[in-house]
Amino acid sequence: MTCSPRTLALLLGTAALSACSVGPQHPRVDLPLPPPAAAATLAASAGPTQRIEPGRPAPADWWTRFGSPRLDALVARALAANTDLAAAEATLRQARELRDVARGNAGPQVDAGYQAERARVSNALSSPLANVADTLYTLHTSQLSVTYPLDLFGGQRGRIRSATAAASVAAARLDAARTSVVANLALAVIEQAALQAQIDAAASAIRSNREILDLLRRRQALGEIGAADVAAQASALATAEAVLPPLQRQAQHQRALVATLTGTAPGAATLDLPTLSELRLPTELPVALPADLVAARPDVRAAAAQMEGAAADLGTAIAARLPSLTLSGNAGGSAQRFERMFATGNPFYALIGGLTAPIFHAGALRHQQRAAEAALDIAKAGYRGAALQAFVDVDDALAGLRGDATALDAATRARDAADQSLGFTRRQLQLGGVGTLALLNAAAAAAQASSARIQAEAARLADTVALFEAVGGPIPASATETRP
Repeated sequence: MTCSPRTLALLLGTAALSACSVGPQHPRVDLPLPPPAAAATLAASAGPTQRIEPGRPAPADWWTRFGSPRLDALVARALAANTDLAAAEATLRQARELRDVARGNAGPQVDAGYQAERARVSNALSSPLANVADTLYTLHTSQLSVTYPLDLFGGQRGRIRSATAAASVAAARLDAARTSVVANLALAVIEQAALQAQIDAAASAIRSNREILDLLRRRQALGEIGAADVAAQASALATAEAVLPPLQRQAQHQRALVATLTGTAPGAATLDLPTLSELRLPTELPVALPADLVAARPDVRAAAAQMEGAAADLGTAIAARLPSLTLSGNAGGSAQRFERMFATGNPFYALIGGLTAPIFHAGALRHQQRAAEAALDIAKAGYRGAALQAFVDVDDALAGLRGDATALDAATRARDAADQSLGFTRRQLQLGGVGTLALLNAAAAAAQASSARIQAEAARLADTVALFEAVGGPIPASATETRP
């Protein structure tokens, strides 16, 4: 088979045009990068020392650094059964299928058809010389049709790029959902553990107040004190008892939140939750460099993919204003008897090349392009905003951790001093050296200092979670994938 120079030139020209694409290919946005975090040691005499290590990526299974098998088990349940993750995974599957649809639409389309027709021609329409019996006939037709849209200016490729970008967005959002679910679960576990510690402290304060009330009643019976002192202590006991129900309600809410995050109905199963003392504070705090942070954060990657998709949509809108070429053809056979459809003289074929150019659409195509340009600007702004928010999240978490160590030491000193003061006051009360009011004040100060110490310890754990969430990359679908 030979090919004439003219045909060869036409084929080469068509191939060259098919390789053309209009519109921006890979948009870029200049980001103002902050300086990298400085290495630092966050020392606390009342707790572990943490070290900020710039330039190191966060581990994918960062929650295991808290050293709690119970927390690890809860995370595994959440990654396997959380409803938001199930929806995000289904969204990703849908986006990938739609991407494959776009790829399929850009290729040749082949269809087969068969038609059987039984018809009679009106005598008024038939030839006067024709036999009347010939006006009734049967016709069998089968054919194969092929259509191939040549992508002259990249419109089809733009649709594929857009669908591919949508799949990338869905994948990044799934990563972001996993990060969010694990972080929210860890925070809920920490908050519940802190509340349980406060409940235990409140219960201890109630027992202590009851013991003091019993002591004062015995002294009243001996005539050593009056009824006013007993009434004051009874009021203090009631105040201590009133602290407990709100704490229990908050703890129940956190348990329900943990159950929901792990895909379980609240109250449907007993949750094995760690105590505050079982949660170990991670001592190594890796902080990625700003450029690496932008590349790792799932929400920033989703914004970058959205920007890529908007650029592809702009190219498609531009291509819609340019000519389009479609090649099509069909071949088949037609006969009055089925077995003779492909007998000599009955086959047929057609090759068609169609060129379409938009002439007048009342400005719709122009405005569609401008809308796509605006959408690209929106995506660029969204990308910049996501990157800047990532920097803010890291900065906030580091600032919180720097203050947490100091706050923990101060809260520990205050608790120890309040406990010591309460012990002295109790002994003096037994010896008659002080009145009931001094004891009540000392007990209230000790209870408040104990609660503040618990909250300071929990805040250090929670801010560590916030830092891991801020700098963390993708979390594997299974909590066991990162372990040998």
